[in-house]
Amino acid sequence: MNECTASWDHYRSFLAVLQEGSLSGAARALGLRQPTIGRHIDALEASLSAPLFTRARDGLTPTEAALELRPLAETMASMAEAMVRTASAPPGDVRGSVRISASDMVGSEVLPPILAKLRRAYPKLAVELVLSNRVDDLLRQEADIAVRMVQPQQGALLARRVGVIEIGFFARRDYLDRHGTPETLADLRDHAVIGFDRENAFIRVLHERGLTLKREQFALRTDSDIAHFACIRAGVGIGICQVALARRHADLVRVLPKAFAFPLETWVAMHEDLRPAQRCRVTFDALVEGLNDYIKPPRTGR
Repeated sequence: MNECTASWDHYRSFLAVLQEGSLSGAARALGLRQPTIGRHIDALEASLSAPLFTRARDGLTPTEAALELRPLAETMASMAEAMVRTASAPPGDVRGSVRISASDMVGSEVLPPILAKLRRAYPKLAVELVLSNRVDDLLRQEADIAVRMVQPQQGALLARRVGVIEIGFFARRDYLDRHGTPETLADLRDHAVIGFDRENAFIRVLHERGLTLKREQFALRTDSDIAHFACIRAGVGIGICQVALARRHADLVRVLPKAFAFPLETWVAMHEDLRPAQRCRVTFDALVEGLNDYIKPPRTGR
């Protein structure tokens, strides 16, 4: 049996080399010396009795063993970070760090006012906001709390359905004044439509529901939801955005509301083991309340 035992430091160095592609890059990322990173990799290889990288003039290339080990090491890293966040808050006190994962649009446009109110109530709370359209794995504690547009399926999660965020077509009022308002989906062919650059799962769902716009029909193409919304607000053309978000901008007008409306189920979820943590519980409740207020349709006067 190999008596060499790998420590978390060795796995952390291993992940840094994977991410940076070289010992020197990993050393800079971790604030360590290059020989230290090299010793960590040598020790890990000895512990596993397997080479993890092949050396080349342009850096290090991971072996098959390294690629198989990567998800396990990433889980270790997530758990280590979660332990630090948990240890940062004394029991019963709302302080320390809480990590929230949300999509680009929700994280940049919807959550900031909610988080500002949360921080006013709990000034000792530190928020780590991760913007990603990838669904972070709460079971591996890559995040403490996630705002998701699909219902979480894992049984170990505490999940609360907030409601439905509706999306639709919008354009700036002066764009419609210049080019007219389309009356049917077919009329979009005569307009500057803002769309995707690369097809993804959401676009395929739109195709299945009858919205068959193709990439070559778009006057502006972007895979960034943030850039997409910015282009709508700038008057580039007609694009898709959240109805509740468009309500905040008086110069945005909804187009073809009867022909196209797409509901996004919205959930807030966290690992059930975090329920006793005050920092997570108050954040979870604040997100549910704030998103409910965001989704809620405005009151109409009599």
